[in-house]
Amino acid sequence: MFKIKVKIKYFLVVLLAAIATFLGIVGSHSYSEAKANANFIAARAGQGVFMQPPAPVVMAEARVDNPSLQKAGLTLEEVGQGIYSLVASTDFPPQPGLAICNAGIVIGSDGVLIIDAFQSEELAQLVFSTVKTLTDKPVKYVLNTHYHFDHTGGNLVASKLGIPIIGRGVIREYIQSGRLQTAGVIPPTVIVNSQTDIWLGDRQVRIERVDGHSAGTDLVAYVPDAKVLFSGDMLFNKRIPFTGDSDIRQWQGSLYRLIATYPEAKVVPGHGPITDVSGLQTQQAYFSTLERTALEWKAQILSKEQALSKYARIPDPYQGYKFQALYTGNLDSAYEQFTRSATIPLIP
Repeated sequence: MFKIKVKIKYFLVVLLAAIATFLGIVGSHSYSEAKANANFIAARAGQGVFMQPPAPVVMAEARVDNPSLQKAGLTLEEVGQGIYSLVASTDFPPQPGLAICNAGIVIGSDGVLIIDAFQSEELAQLVFSTVKTLTDKPVKYVLNTHYHFDHTGGNLVASKLGIPIIGRGVIREYIQSGRLQTAGVIPPTVIVNSQTDIWLGDRQVRIERVDGHSAGTDLVAYVPDAKVLFSGDMLFNKRIPFTGDSDIRQWQGSLYRLIATYPEAKVVPGHGPITDVSGLQTQQAYFSTLERTALEWKAQILSKEQALSKYARIPDPYQGYKFQALYTGNLDSAYEQFTRSATIPLIP
């Protein structure tokens, strides 16, 4: 009887040890898999290799460290499943070799869309090489959200590869005339002037026109299945916007429409960190402040020189913004657009 009890105790001990070992292995595997998935893209980007890990964990806004990207002032951020942005942290004016705007990468089942391939051939090549670390799908299109050179200078790489470049309106004419430092830039080869859907296999990307920032060449891109909006320069998030050839009232109207149309979207701005519609609302508030200030100048009958001198200080809510060198230009635009025109009701 004693021997039977000993054998039973021994069996229970062995059984419990086996269970503990099994649970330890499973727990260790779960931890290792989560850790591997969290660091997987970063590791492969650094090695220039892409492999699909088992059961990947997709993290919104997962950041990927890559020495080449860091050297260009960029961070690769995952915005949604198969959707990425190369986010620039550089201030204005940028140092040579540094990206100043954000680029987008949208991966579908049979191809890739690149949005705004930066201002130079070298930086554009960095975008294309980044795509290769993320997928083996070919790049099918490059989209210019507007004509400014920091978003179109990289078109040369797409042109050499025979990839269609999408733009809007008079973008070809502006670029071919060298407007705002675009001399030598390759213009788009496909022009869209109304809402257009492109399909990357089973993934839809909606391209639509907006107005206000860049003289009739503005486009945004929306990915419905992921609720991600690439706003181009309709949004400068935590940056003073460039208003050199803008219509601020049109810009305000476009911001209102984007907020109403895409209230749940994650927003990739043309400049600055990824945000949501609150970023668009903050830019609205900035423009409203600028307009009210200009109407004060008009009421006081100030000359442009007096206005720019008296109001040269950036308002407190925007003191921490980058691109502060552009603020005087904002004042100039506001003076020209609001003090020389008939008084009309403010957009609230």
